[in-house]
Amino acid sequence: MFGIIVSALMLLFGVFLKVTKDPGFVRNKKFAWVFIAIGAVSLVFKILNYK
Repeated sequence: MFGIIVSALMLLFGVFLKVTKDPGFVRNKKFAWVFIAIGAVSLVFKILNYK
């Protein structure tokens, strides 16, 4: 359950980086797709393996 929550938070943080206009996050915007991809893939596999 903890892994699902962490994966979802990583996915949400990636989306946040993608849409934010805050100047403090401008240099980290290039990592947005990395967080989105890792969060989405790990979330899918954790949901599929959840028993």
